Amino acid sequence: MTKEGAATGAEVRGYTVPTRTDSVERPESDGTARWDATSLIVVQVTAGSETGLGYAYGSPAMFAVAREVLLPSLIGSDPLDTTRAFWSMARSVRNQGWPGVCAGAISAVDVALHDLKARLLDVSLTALLGGARRSVSAYGSGGFTDYSERELRDQLGGWAAEGMRAVKLKIGSDPDADLARVAAARDAVGPDVELFVDANGAYERKQALWFAERFAELGVTWFEEPVSSDDLSGLRLLRDRAPGGVRIAAGEYGYTPAYFHAMLSAGAVDVIQADATRCGGVSGFLLAAAQAQGAGIPASSHTAPAIHASLGAALPDVVNAEYFHDHVLVERLFFDGLPTLADGELVPDRGSPGHGLTLRDADAEPYLTARWRS
Repeated sequence: MTKEGAATGAEVRGYTVPTRTDSVERPESDGTARWDATSLIVVQVTAGSETGLGYAYGSPAMFAVAREVLLPSLIGSDPLDTTRAFWSMARSVRNQGWPGVCAGAISAVDVALHDLKARLLDVSLTALLGGARRSVSAYGSGGFTDYSERELRDQLGGWAAEGMRAVKLKIGSDPDADLARVAAARDAVGPDVELFVDANGAYERKQALWFAERFAELGVTWFEEPVSSDDLSGLRLLRDRAPGGVRIAAGEYGYTPAYFHAMLSAGAVDVIQADATRCGGVSGFLLAAAQAQGAGIPASSHTAPAIHASLGAALPDVVNAEYFHDHVLVERLFFDGLPTLADGELVPDRGSPGHGLTLRDADAEPYLTARWRS
């Protein structure tokens, strides 16, 4: 047991933040979905004089899972035993189902526990996890399918002008328009910035293969979820037959270690994407990245750049972190201590304990939907 003692308190809050572009609230869309708000939970766990903070994006139903199933059992536990806590939480949701909502709730709690552990040890989360490097490469991500061509050019071109070495746009909701949108994106960012596309599983297999060949002619180097992430054989088809310069990426809907094992065993991707706010927090992200490293496949982090900066810098095989438009807005609004973005690199603060994030209560309060404290 740490000298600070056992975990003595826990809190979870639910928030919903309307989506916005250029300060204007508006819905957004990708190849297979449309949304008008971003929901998240924020979890805090206390031991002695230290409090760890974690968060996860997803359904508001995560709040009930954290409150009713996960957090009560943590009181009295050793905050240094993060591995034991992770697998205990996984077992506790057996009858509710681990993937999806429960995985999101586990993720928020696990991040809070790792932040608490690092604060108790007075080290940064990056250093606690191995400190492989100073920073992780970031790519600008947005380019939603409802954007006008001008909005698309302004956003992606703006990121390129700020020093991003790669940007990503959404495709798939209107396949007839996709080549023109990708061509406009290429023109906006110039020839020296990598261009990524994300279909969110919108295409059929042969359709996706045809697009992969056309996208390669426009200099696209990353094709994300060309088909459904559940279609591992389809992803394998694309990986085998797409042009050599186009990486096939997927994994954002990996909620458990077993999913990443299945994806890697199928040879389905050139890059796995893991999301610490979905796949089990820090514990789940480490398990996914380790499996990828063992298979000789690079890893990438999906969304939530504020937490993934610390994880990406800690691990040698994480090739990039997604600087996702919606989550950048939420994290700037909610948290102090964000990682620095410089020359296309996310740089976590290794001079502060934990991940360095603190919740700005007053700024987050207008978006609060639920709150529970033990």
